[in-house]
Amino acid sequence: MFASLFVLLYLGHLLADYPLQTDHQAAHKADRCAAGWAANLRHAATHVATCAAALAVGALALDDVALSLPVAVAALLWIGTTHAVIDRRWPVAWWMNHTGQASWAKHGGAAHVDLLCTNAAAGGAR
Repeated sequence: MFASLFVLLYLGHLLADYPLQTDHQAAHKADRCAAGWAANLRHAATHVATCAAALAVGALALDDVALSLPVAVAALLWIGTTHAVIDRRWPVAWWMNHTGQASWAKHGGAAHVDLLCTNAAAGGAR
């Protein structure tokens, strides 16, 4: 079940971060103003909706995916909250600069930190 959940959530994550994220959201989700927070929260809501749809399809179509509603809601809250915080960008920059990963971040590593933080923990919930 873990592998199926991970694939479903990874697919939801990729859809929300690439084809479903608007140019405005991508450009402004880290801005330190109300408009930045609005873009950020709309993007996080897209993640929640996309991952919810992926989980629903998985629960209906795959034999090994059986979710309880409270667990699914908790996982989706985790995904939305962590994605909103991470996409403010300063938490990931702080983490990478204070853990010896500054050069890795300059070469695109931050996107992998984002994926691991938002999806791996939620995919392990039963």
